[in-house]
Amino acid sequence: MSNSQKPTNSDHQMNQRDETLVNESRNGDMAAFKELVERHEGKVAGVVKSILGDTTEAGDVGQEVFIRFYESLDKFKGESAVSTYLIRIAINLSLNEIKRRKRRNLFFMPIEEGHWVKTPDEHADMKDIVHYEISRLDTDFQAVVTLRMMEGYSTEETAEILGIPLGTVLSRLSRAQKKLKLVLAKHYKA
Repeated sequence: MSNSQKPTNSDHQMNQRDETLVNESRNGDMAAFKELVERHEGKVAGVVKSILGDTTEAGDVGQEVFIRFYESLDKFKGESAVSTYLIRIAINLSLNEIKRRKRRNLFFMPIEEGHWVKTPDEHADMKDIVHYEISRLDTDFQAVVTLRMMEGYSTEETAEILGIPLGTVLSRLSRAQKKLKLVLAKHYKA
């Protein structure tokens, strides 16, 4: 939801339904939890794939998001929307996976600065190149860029999901955009 959009009756009904489903899930109703998963799996998958790409690990992380949510149902206080809570878990698990990849050096090639990233081949389209360059950003910047620029969350929503101040979101976004502009310009040089 962007700044200009106000919560609609439909948003309120969705949040109420989620609240009901959470309570039923806490009481052991697996059908209720399955409905929660079905209501939010698309959004979770989109965020995870934006960070990790369309990989096996992305599928594993997506499943882990809902496992963690299920295990933490009793801790979920409802202070934020279920979707916000799930996206926060998805971002954290995705960034943890990136850190694991870098430690393992799995499927990655070294580049001169000592970072380990999957390199696109010469036939890569611009989407692949952008994803590659985003993957080279520090994880704090990746999270902001993914939520704000790729998934379309507002600045306020991004701050809430990541649990950081609004100014930090704006600062990280600005710095990430400057870095991306510099590196992407190299791909356009003929």
